[in-house]
Amino acid sequence: MDENAARARFTRSLKEFWMAYSSQKQAVAGLLILLLVVAVAFLAPYISPYDPNYLGDTLMEAPGRQHLLGTDGMGRDVFSMILHGTRVSLLVGVISALLSGMIGTLVGGISGFFGGTVDAVISEIIDIFLMLPTFFLILIIVAMFGSSMLNVMIVIGLTSWPGNARLMRAQALSLRERTFVIGAKVIGESRGSILFRYIIPNGIFPVIANTTMQVASAILTEAGLSFLGLGDPNVVSWGRLIYDGRAYLTSAWWISTFAGMAIVVTVMGFYLIGDGLNRVLNPKLRDERQ
Repeated sequence: MDENAARARFTRSLKEFWMAYSSQKQAVAGLLILLLVVAVAFLAPYISPYDPNYLGDTLMEAPGRQHLLGTDGMGRDVFSMILHGTRVSLLVGVISALLSGMIGTLVGGISGFFGGTVDAVISEIIDIFLMLPTFFLILIIVAMFGSSMLNVMIVIGLTSWPGNARLMRAQALSLRERTFVIGAKVIGESRGSILFRYIIPNGIFPVIANTTMQVASAILTEAGLSFLGLGDPNVVSWGRLIYDGRAYLTSAWWISTFAGMAIVVTVMGFYLIGDGLNRVLNPKLRDERQ
């Protein structure tokens, strides 16, 4: 009986969330963009007309029937490269954002829940990270340890967690004074159990919205690294395509332009989804909307 009630409550909450989310046109538009990008990433090997690494005979051919978006300076099909680059951008964005979200949630939860000296020390560490020029720090680390895709994802995740930590800390500071948390302390539950059973599950919603936006930031960061020549040279990515095409901007504008448009559309989709989630999950914005 309790299991059925819990399932019914979960279903009702899910329906309420979808109704609130679907009422925002920009959030639905972002979701449609994401679904399109994910579909392209999965279907890239089947819908791309050429191998992205195939060196053709026609160099810098303008967009046409044979090559929909033209070719680059090495004869590779730009359309095929953009399709396959979708996978790299999504992988970098999602994994980096998840790593940032997990670190920020754990650090912020510990800081806000334990308070006192622990909170003071962790808050200072968060402030230090926030003051650091993140992109230049990423440049230094990638230059020192290599520009493999794994290194890029780890570095972006390890340098973008402070924002999530501050959000989770604010949530934990509020939740630790709630009746159900105090009751858990009274009956003898351990601090670790309270943190992972009550604090984090009830305070993670703003972090989810922020992490969605960080996917877009991670995609832009990877593109920036690739544009500066610090991306992984062994993979096809949108940033790498822009980097390769910058030498031909006056004679073959399509090489960099279409890759840049793909980045803009994908980033805009994630920002729209993140804004929609924030409006649905943030109590203040939800009250204003109502």
